[in-house]
Amino acid sequence: NQGHMDFQSIALPSELRYRASHLIFLTKNIKLLCGCKYKMFFKFTKTFLQKNHLLYLQPHVTIMILTIDVGNSLIKVAVFEQNKLLQKFIFEADIFESSLKNILNTYSSVQKIIVSSVGAAKIKDVLSFIAPETLVFISHETHFPFQNLYKTPKTLGIDRMVLAAGAVLAFPAQNRLVIDAGTCVTYDYINQKNQYIGGAISPGLRLRYGALNNYTANLPLLETNFPEKMIGDSTQNAIHSGVVNGLIHEINGFIADFEAHNHNFIIILTGGDAIFLAKRLKNTIFANSNFLLEALNFIHIYNSKND
Repeated sequence: NQGHMDFQSIALPSELRYRASHLIFLTKNIKLLCGCKYKMFFKFTKTFLQKNHLLYLQPHVTIMILTIDVGNSLIKVAVFEQNKLLQKFIFEADIFESSLKNILNTYSSVQKIIVSSVGAAKIKDVLSFIAPETLVFISHETHFPFQNLYKTPKTLGIDRMVLAAGAVLAFPAQNRLVIDAGTCVTYDYINQKNQYIGGAISPGLRLRYGALNNYTANLPLLETNFPEKMIGDSTQNAIHSGVVNGLIHEINGFIADFEAHNHNFIIILTGGDAIFLAKRLKNTIFANSNFLLEALNFIHIYNSKND
């Protein structure tokens, strides 16, 4: 439909796979059924069902996981079928509850909801309509696939821990630098021994624009825009150059230092401004704005296997 994909068309492949597998089963066993006498047919059927626990006659259920990333500015939601991301949503906080109910009505096969939140108490109230056994809140007590060497581990943000876990699970046996460009820009280093070493935190693009407006008398609040020139020929162009180029130089500097001290490494750029920044960075990076949502799914699969 000219590139448009609605909820029904997304769910269709799972249904088709079920129908196809059912047809293959019937085809393989039709020779056993044809020509059988009446009593022999029911004897075979009873024996087959006892051995196979009615697997082929049960209604098909697609197991889905829903991940929620509650950030400082927006709430992001994704629906996964195993490792496949089916659909992503982004909401303002005031419409999150009603929007989530619509998603769960559409994806009725969701069995677990994995939540990462910078404000856990508040989001728990919003999610109170969901059965407790369905919800999994990521916390400092969650089993992560790395050793945390941070000197103040309880102060390490859950979002940073989720990203570190995702880097370990998605890129094994490598040195990893995860850069999350959102409200804040965070840098997190996990070595090839799966040890979380630490990182850095600085203001993101919107905070930089906002600070210039809030803490000066005359500078305007601008929307994010890439500067036409390095040297701004107006106040607006000067602000764009200082904010955007300043952050790009900062990120390139962190990456250059990381590259100088590591080999066998991967650099992961994620967050709301990842795509905007990726086009302008001179270094080779893996850019994925959905990485935190994917990392939540990785953590769920990892812990399910280790239960």
